Amino acid sequence: MMDPLIIIPAFNEEKAIADVIKDLKSHDYHNILVIDDGSKDRTAEIAKENGAKVIKHIINRGQGAALQTGNEYAIKNNIEVIVHFDADGQFIAEDIKNMLEPLKEGYEIVLGSRFLGKKPINIPFEKKLILKGGRLFTKLFSNISLSDTHNGFRAISKSTLEKLKIKQDGMAHASEIIDLIKKNNLKYKEVPVTVIYSDYSISKGQGIFNSLRIAFKLIIRKLSN
Repeated sequence: MMDPLIIIPAFNEEKAIADVIKDLKSHDYHNILVIDDGSKDRTAEIAKENGAKVIKHIINRGQGAALQTGNEYAIKNNIEVIVHFDADGQFIAEDIKNMLEPLKEGYEIVLGSRFLGKKPINIPFEKKLILKGGRLFTKLFSNISLSDTHNGFRAISKSTLEKLKIKQDGMAHASEIIDLIKKNNLKYKEVPVTVIYSDYSISKGQGIFNSLRIAFKLIIRKLSN
């Protein structure tokens, strides 16, 4: 399997992006693409200084839009395998190897799970509630049972990318991807990954009210289809 393209959506991540890239490189992942989603700080400059390719959005469009930009780059450049990876230091590069293995077995998309075998490190109680609600929401509206429905750690094969066009610019893209897995009958597998909750990553995360707002919009969209 070819060296995967690591796609990192980033918005104002100058405090964390260098360490994320260094961690990836220490595990021999050098094909790194940072999508700077309209950052107002030095995210893009620091990413370039540390050897990553960078594509910049002029304005902040949202994580879904940033991932779609990375996916389109991968398709255009005939990349065999891509990995979605967060910019805030929650994920560890050591887990990528295990994420890639199922693709060799014929799975089309691999989803990271913080609840399979590994316990999230310092996960806030509010975050647990949000994630449990997300699992129920996904079961009811997408008819897929997953242990972790809003984990941004994914490995995807080239042939699958064409079937995963992300239209939701913001955080609702996570539910959209699951819908697309179901719609296209993609062969998927969950793999245990470590998720680390630092004070920094918690400050960047989604609050419960914003999560409810996203869920409400998704329900309206699903009922109107």
